[in-house]
Amino acid sequence: MSEQDPAAVAVARAHVEAWGRHDYDAARSRLASDVHVVLTTVDPDAPNVDREGIEAYLELGQGVVPGTCSVSSAIGDDTRALLHVTTRVRFGPDAPEMTAHSARLYRLDDTHKIAEERVIFFVTP
Repeated sequence: MSEQDPAAVAVARAHVEAWGRHDYDAARSRLASDVHVVLTTVDPDAPNVDREGIEAYLELGQGVVPGTCSVSSAIGDDTRALLHVTTRVRFGPDAPEMTAHSARLYRLDDTHKIAEERVIFFVTP
C-alpha cells in the first residue's frame, strides 16, 4: 500500500488484503452494515450475485484460497476506487484451484466504509 493512495483506494486495498487472508474481522471493519455487492461475469456456468449486508458479503470469500489475493493496479479518490485483483479460488472441496481475475469498483459512505462494491470477473484454470 502506498502512502500516496487516495482514501478510497487505501480502504479498498486493506479490505481486499484482509478478505483474501480470511481475516474476516478486519474485512468486516471496513464494510458498511448495509453494504451492497454485485458480482457479474459473462461465463454461462457462473452465477451472477447480488447481495446486501456484511454476513452475506463475507460468505462470498469462502472459495478464496487464503493469501492469494494480489492487487496489480488501483486508482481512485476520497470516495471511489477501482482495483484490478487476481485471486486463486476453489469452488468446492473437490474442485480444481483456478485464478479469478477481477475489476472491483468501490464506493465509500460518509463514515469511510465500503457501501458498495461491483465486481466483474473472469476465471481461468
